Amino acid sequence: MTQFPRSIAHTRWRPLRWLPILAAFAAMVAPPSADAATRRRAAGAYDGTWNVVFATTRGNCSSGYSVPFAVIGSRVSSAGGGRVSGSVNRAGAVAVRVSVGASRASGGGRLAGTSGAGSWRGIITGDRCSGTWQATRS
Repeated sequence: MTQFPRSIAHTRWRPLRWLPILAAFAAMVAPPSADAATRRRAAGAYDGTWNVVFATTRGNCSSGYSVPFAVIGSRVSSAGGGRVSGSVNRAGAVAVRVSVGASRASGGGRLAGTSGAGSWRGIITGDRCSGTWQATRS
């Protein structure tokens, strides 16, 4: 068995003490896994302001109402005018509730890219109505 002088042995094994620190540093600066990156992209895939136009197909309600919605992550909220609450999942399925004064409506559908569509139903100024909606992201 060869004996190294204390200074050589000390120098030779000293870098091994840094191995756990270097491993931790490498983990921090390594690119995120594809799975984590996909979740982050999907969570914000629909972010922005959406202009939603409602058309009435049943009932005595006017058509053509337009309401701006804001999407941040998985939450849908008002971008001006009325109270809006809802959610959108990673696949683009959206569920929303809207109330303006005494009028209330709920709807669902799908967002994809910069457009979306679906259906709604509610009570608008005292009349039961239902119809479709079309959305475009601005």
